[in-house]
Amino acid sequence: MEKEINFKQYNLSKEVLKAIDLLGYKKPSKVQSEVIPLILNNKDIIAKSQTGSGKTAAFGIPLCERIQWEENKPQALVLTPTRELCVQVKEDISNIGKFKRVKCTAVFGKQPFSIQARELKQRTHVVVGTPGRTLDHIKRETLSLEKIEYLVIDEADEMLNMGFIEQVGEIIDLLPKKRVTLLFSATMPEEILSLCTKYMKNPSNIEIKSQALVTEKIKHRYFEVQENGKLDLLEKILIIDNPETCIMFCRTKDNVEKVCNFLKNRKYPCERLHGGMLQKDRLEVMQSFKRGEFPFLVATDVAARGIDVENITEVINVDIPLEKESYVHRIGRTGRAGKEGLATTFVTPFEDRFFTEIEEYISLKIEKDEEPKEKDVTLALEAFEERLREKPKAKQIKSDALKKDIMKIYLNGGKKKKIRAGDIVGAVCNIQGLTAEDIGIIDIQDNVSYVDILNGKGKIVLNGLRKTTIKGKPLKVQIAKD
Repeated sequence: MEKEINFKQYNLSKEVLKAIDLLGYKKPSKVQSEVIPLILNNKDIIAKSQTGSGKTAAFGIPLCERIQWEENKPQALVLTPTRELCVQVKEDISNIGKFKRVKCTAVFGKQPFSIQARELKQRTHVVVGTPGRTLDHIKRETLSLEKIEYLVIDEADEMLNMGFIEQVGEIIDLLPKKRVTLLFSATMPEEILSLCTKYMKNPSNIEIKSQALVTEKIKHRYFEVQENGKLDLLEKILIIDNPETCIMFCRTKDNVEKVCNFLKNRKYPCERLHGGMLQKDRLEVMQSFKRGEFPFLVATDVAARGIDVENITEVINVDIPLEKESYVHRIGRTGRAGKEGLATTFVTPFEDRFFTEIEEYISLKIEKDEEPKEKDVTLALEAFEERLREKPKAKQIKSDALKKDIMKIYLNGGKKKKIRAGDIVGAVCNIQGLTAEDIGIIDIQDNVSYVDILNGKGKIVLNGLRKTTIKGKPLKVQIAKD
């Protein structure tokens, strides 16, 4: 009988094991079981593995294990093709390294450079970045590379598709020669292989056999529709299907706006997600959707890769994707974790060529469905409206379990009052029953500071700090707002 593998066999620290247990990682996925031991042994890796195979944890777990907390300068650099993926990877690494106090910073465009530069000035262990903004920080000397021991190139083929591969090469040329290089890609075009040949030392080649591009748990169908009939058809389908949660994909941000406004005008709870929005707004929409605060999301493809949400019951392609790979990314949001899902696609008379390409790519003949009849829509309307009136079911986000025993505390003093991390550690450790192990990440800004208190001891620290001074100064102390 095959021995069941688990994360304990990798001799990981108790802090990392505690985090991955709370995050719900039960046993290593195929890519994790292949990759983790090699990274822990500092081997270069070329891994061919599709999106959704668990590869972020495959490099995130060993990186967090290998990080030396005392070192102030970044020890690992992760390059990602999109902002969404950058934020997602940063979140995952921060969660895995939560109890080891691993500080991870994300750098990407459409967010003020100065905010990122300030964060990089503090102790930072891992930097996750898009190539353009990462290069910008390197050239302006706000990102130090001298201590980088690990480079991860994530979704390398997507970097190539988006025209970033030259920037990636430019960044690698500036890194220390003595480092571990890890490359992950769903496909291995010539340009990617030549990058590996040029920059890697005897890499281990790992190929995780692709699962079927689409799971049997997803039912696929399509409707033939004229462009000007899409909104009317969309409303009928939403009423008939009455999905608990649904993502509607459009090709352009203008179409996202049009569909979202149409639904909002009909008083359907709905939000939008596209590249024209401020990053802060995009993150807020994603968090609210993950928590189940509204059921309908209208998004562009740029958002598809960063959407990691449980229990999406239906995906509707209001606009057919022009790239066959995008179809797989879109519909991969539903039918997850063994649950059933529904993938609906609208096809206009001139889009049959794109649709045939999709069918060939996923090796599946998709059935045509007929537009719902008015009488059926009328019959289904009451149940649909009743669901919309119900209070949304709150959903758990994976990291919620991690935060249960952690309190983030705000202090109204920072660098301008000459406060350093050691001052905060000293003040907390002076409180009876507290040790340095109860202190998480400390973030000192110009005028304010934040500190994570672990192990459910937040209230004791809150009360203790209110009765003492830091650097001889009494500070305002309160629970930090999210």
